[in-house]
Amino acid sequence: MRIEKDLLGEKEIPADAPWGIHTARALENFPIPGTPVPASLISALALVKKACALANKELGFLDAEKAQAVIDEASSFVNVDATPSSRFQMGGTRDEGVASTLPALQGGAGTSTNMFVNEVLASGASKRYGQKIHPIEDVNLHQSTNDVYPTAVKIAAIYGLRELAEKIEKLQGVFQRLEQKFAHIPTIGKTELVEAVPLTLGAEFGAFAEAFARDRWRTFKCEERLRVINLGGTAVGTGLTAPRSYIFLVTDKLREVTGLGLSRGENLVDQTANADAFVEVSGILKACAANLLKIGGDLRLLHMNRKIKLPAVQAGSSIMPGKVNPVILESVMQIGIKVQANDFIVTECASRGSLQINEFMPLLASALLESMELLGTACGMLANHAEGIAADEIECEKQFNASIEMITAFLPSIGYERATELIEAFKNTAQSDFRKYLISELGEALVEKTLNPQNLMALGHR
Repeated sequence: MRIEKDLLGEKEIPADAPWGIHTARALENFPIPGTPVPASLISALALVKKACALANKELGFLDAEKAQAVIDEASSFVNVDATPSSRFQMGGTRDEGVASTLPALQGGAGTSTNMFVNEVLASGASKRYGQKIHPIEDVNLHQSTNDVYPTAVKIAAIYGLRELAEKIEKLQGVFQRLEQKFAHIPTIGKTELVEAVPLTLGAEFGAFAEAFARDRWRTFKCEERLRVINLGGTAVGTGLTAPRSYIFLVTDKLREVTGLGLSRGENLVDQTANADAFVEVSGILKACAANLLKIGGDLRLLHMNRKIKLPAVQAGSSIMPGKVNPVILESVMQIGIKVQANDFIVTECASRGSLQINEFMPLLASALLESMELLGTACGMLANHAEGIAADEIECEKQFNASIEMITAFLPSIGYERATELIEAFKNTAQSDFRKYLISELGEALVEKTLNPQNLMALGHR
């Protein structure tokens, strides 16, 4: 064991622990099971520390060799050669497992997480440097949790958004291919779960693809809301205790380190106190979750109505032989519900901040970053599953031909009253094929022309 000291007194810590007294107290104070601090956030904090060390080195506030040791150690937390979307897949590899137990639901506006990174970086950098590097006086030089933590959350979130946008793009592509594949299959649309008017199965899948296209665009664009950071503002956004030269340089260094188009906020007091940008981004994620829920439900209905066949992926029952359930869709829909709940958490946390700080940033960060990861997983699951969706053309044709609602397509030719008469007359026959009945009454040429898939999707009649 070794002894470390802080303002509360002394504490024993395992001699080989890469972290220090602040982390040790946090692990004792917050014995909360469940969600640990996201690995991507740890890596983002390491990038922030690297940028700060680069600025302090260039300006001469930190010894060059000492600063380089911190820079090199911070780099070990991140795969700096990876593409932006996968850069944080290496997050947490140098934390000796401590971050996996450091709870996200910690008090102190993220101070425990900031100090954990400070202490681990100081420990590793000390070995590189050959002398003691202090976690606060060296690694945390000219910083506060209140500026580095929100900045790190934004960096992690931007990379998360980029990765999510890539996965939504693939999902959109799958449904666009299905739109083309099913474009020739007439079906009866439903409103309020009741048969309505004809369209094509391809059109239904095209609507799904368009929804995902909007999700992709919104996810890609909302990165802009996170590019304004408060790094250099220190405790409350006034830059107190930080040199002016450092404040103007450190954001430039962070841009270089991350490759992101970050900019220092015009009003750092505002950027430190208010977290509404995260709420806006979370709302975009909620919209994606809503689409996944709606489309997942629609696919279940189409499968139940035997218009499509979902891939069978596992046995559906422990008591009913042969039963196969739409489990992938159900899982995707549950993810959507979880993301919507996370949006409430983000909103509540942002609104609970007081005066010059948001004390609930740790929970906000956990919920926001979790939503991105969950949505990315859901999009990947649904894309893989949808690749195997097949149309039951025989069943679609059978249902289409039997539906009296196809009559709506004939209104421009025969009018409402005549259409009503045909329906009433058909109901008094013993026939089940309404299409054949219409051919007998209206002639094959008019029926085939009217019910042609291209005519049904022609956006109005000529």
